[in-house]
Amino acid sequence: MSDDEKQIRILIERWAAAVHEGDTAGTIAAHADDIVMFDVPPPHEGIRGIDAYREVWPAFFDWQAQGASFEIVSLDIEVGGDIAFAYALLLCGTAEDFARDPDRRLRLTFGLRRSQGRWVIAHEHHSFPIEPPQG
Repeated sequence: MSDDEKQIRILIERWAAAVHEGDTAGTIAAHADDIVMFDVPPPHEGIRGIDAYREVWPAFFDWQAQGASFEIVSLDIEVGGDIAFAYALLLCGTAEDFARDPDRRLRLTFGLRRSQGRWVIAHEHHSFPIEPPQG
């Protein structure tokens, strides 16, 4: 594993820990000012900018405080020069969610760039698979 991959792994693991702890400052710490995030809930056109990114987290933290988990299961990182991407699967849900669907995983993708000598998250995408209708 390269030094860049190690740095990015630490950055993402710290981000996930901050999210799990409901720590807004830690959650936004390694993000670019012009972050673009596509998330599970609306708005469907995404969140643009660090201020908008900061504003979406309190509702998630409130939901998570009711007993939901947020834990990285797998994380893969690819680095090419000053650009990198990472993709992960996370346990994100309540005990009831996992009782209904033990295989439930949040899919997460990050686009990163090196800025002023450090890695920052410039793009973030969260999604859950949609089950096709039965019938």
